[in-house]
Amino acid sequence: MEFSSETRTFSSIDKNTNQIKEILRIVCAALEEKGYRPVDQIVGYLVSGDPSYITSHMDARSLMQKIERNDLLEEIIGSYLENLK
Repeated sequence: MEFSSETRTFSSIDKNTNQIKEILRIVCAALEEKGYRPVDQIVGYLVSGDPSYITSHMDARSLMQKIERNDLLEEIIGSYLENLK
């Protein structure tokens, strides 16, 4: 595989960040209620794409699957970087 020495850009589409945040809030609450560590489970889902890392409790799994993984990553990283300022 050949890589360019130039920096590539990634353009995101407009998305409803409030909806993503609300889904993450629900998913985190469902994972905690079932005794899981949300960070571990969400990372497992993002890395593997396997929805079984997310509990079906409170419909969390189906809600999480409504979000494209790249949109989810963008929201999480964007929020993290904003908090660094």
